[in-house]
Amino acid sequence: MLRRINGTALIIAALVVTVGALAFPVWSYADRSGTGQANLNASTVATQWGPLSAADRDLLVKVRLAGLWELPAGQQAVERAPSQAIRDAGDHLIVGHTDLDRRARDVAAKLGVELPNQPTEQQQGWLRELSAASGKEYERKFANLLRNAHGKVFAVIAQVRHTTRNALIRQLASDSNQTVLDHITMLEATGMVDFDAIANEAANGASASPSGPPAPDGNLPPSPPPAQPSGDISVTSRPSPAAPGTVNTDRPEVPSGG
Repeated sequence: MLRRINGTALIIAALVVTVGALAFPVWSYADRSGTGQANLNASTVATQWGPLSAADRDLLVKVRLAGLWELPAGQQAVERAPSQAIRDAGDHLIVGHTDLDRRARDVAAKLGVELPNQPTEQQQGWLRELSAASGKEYERKFANLLRNAHGKVFAVIAQVRHTTRNALIRQLASDSNQTVLDHITMLEATGMVDFDAIANEAANGASASPSGPPAPDGNLPPSPPPAQPSGDISVTSRPSPAAPGTVNTDRPEVPSGG
């Protein structure tokens, strides 16, 4: 009888230990630090404009760093580039980052975030690389170094804009995205951006397989032939000439450059 009781007690004790072992990871994971929510809470501080997270502060630093190397790069392009397209891109860098840097420093002062005062070692290396180049080599390096840098920060800005709970950071992210997109557009307009190199670098750094519909088999339907004139002549109204001293509002607006 005693032997039977001892055996039952051992079985009950083993069951208790097993259940505890199974429950402990669930309990500890829910309570431990290192989870996404725990990290967010630990790195966030309260401000009068809303919670300020580590990602928010990182954006401020990245915007400041971008200006610290892209402003001198733009000034160098205006002074040295042989083609007008590169000089135009450099001018956009100067104008955009002068304004964006002022905004970032103003926001950082209000939020109490310390900003760097010199570019990173990598950014200083890019500036040295540009300074050592000349002619077409200089223009290719300028277009591709800056286009690649802008493309990478563009995704970071968009993510912060999507997730921030701080009103000042949200506005800065909106302004930054507009500026970065303008710079990307100008750099691509030079015709010197190596899109294959950008795509290959991004693919080599990706950890997940791409998803989406399968690639087409190459048997695409032919394009429809251009429409033929019907032979009927339709009369379209032309804008009447404006009287001297007045503005003819019927004329299409001519877009200005830049």
